[in-house]
Parts: sequence; structure tokens; C-alpha cells
Amino acid sequence: MYAIVKTGGKQYKVAVGDIIEVEKLETLPGDSVELDVVFIADGSTVTTEADKLVKACVVATVVEQFKGEKQIIFKFKKRKGYKRLKGHRQNLTKLKIDSIELDGKKAKPAKKAVDKKPAEKAPAKKVSTEDKPKVKKTAAADKPEAKAADKPKAKAADKPKTEAADKPKAKAATKSDDAEKPKAKAPRAKAKADDAAADTKEKQSQDKAVEDETKE
Repeated sequence: MYAIVKTGGKQYKVAVGDIIEVEKLETLPGDSVELDVVFIADGSTVTTEADKLVKACVVATVVEQFKGEKQIIFKFKKRKGYKRLKGHRQNLTKLKIDSIELDGKKAKPAKKAVDKKPAEKAPAKKVSTEDKPKVKKTAAADKPEAKAADKPKAKAADKPKTEAADKPKAKAATKSDDAEKPKAKAPRAKAKADDAAADTKEKQSQDKAVEDETKE
């Protein structure tokens, strides 16, 4: 059962036990208040006639008087340098609905839904696994023997021959490279000696020319 109540120019849908916030009422915390009823629904029966609703009443208890959240008010005019900022907190009253009465009969509070526990499942039967481990052990016993017999022979036969045959060749190649390097350096030394001799000759000729000029 629920009702629609009117107070402070607004309408609220309420049921027994609900807590609502309405516009401020001139009351104190703990006082009881009767609210105007607009509509009552009790299952399939709905009453909206004014004659019947005159006898109906919704009783609530004042929980507290408080202020709501701040609302910002901002005014602005473009190209005028006009800005105004204000805040506002509305005064409100918190109510708890105690009863909904229709023709003097109080409405019963709604029952809470009971959580149904899921049915317990029967434990599954365990299957005996005595034969399976025996098969695994036999397979595990055979594999290591095959690996031990095959792998070491292949390694011992292949690796030493290839390494011993390849390494000396590489060293012989490096020695031949070292022998060729000095031959490449000889022409460079000759070129440097020729350049030095040419420079000395030019200096001597220049010095002679200077001496002749000074004599004259």
C-alpha cells in the first residue's frame, strides 16, 4: 500500500517506513504531522475520490530540520563588465512516514522479502583411481632410458670433430692477414718522405730569392 501526499506545493509517493525530505514545516523534531492525501493504492483497489480521501490521512514524524545542498546563482552581462555570484541553501524538513490511514484503518508495513537459500546439492561420488597411477609410472620409467641412450652418443660423436677441424683454419687466416699489413704501409712512408723533400727544396728557393732582393 502506498499513497501520494501533497505538501509545500509538491507531491511525494510514500509508503509506511519511508523517509522523505520536504519544504520546511514550522515544527520541532519529534512532532507528528498529518499530510494531505491525493491518492491511495492498496493492491488492486485505488481511491482517488475526494469524498473518501477526506477521511484518509498520512501520519509522519519530524526527524530533523536542516539545509539542503548549496545552489549557485550566477548572473552575467556580456560587454558590460557585470558579474554576480551568489549561493543559496534551502531550508528542508526530514519526515518519517508512520502510518497510512483510510477510513480510520491503519496500513500494515510492507513485509521484507526473505532471501531463500539455495538447495544443498548432494556430494558427488568419488571415482576410484587405483589403476591410473600404475600406467603413468610405467610410461615414466621407459622415457628416461630412451633419452639417456640416444642423446649422449650424438653429442660425443659430432661436436669434438667439428670444433677441432674449424678452429685451426681460422687462426691460419688471421696470420696471413698480419703478414700483408706491413706491405701496405711501405708506400705511405715513401710518399711522406718525398713530400718532406719537396717542402725543403721550396723553402731553400724562397730563402735564396729573399737574399737576392736584399742585396739589390
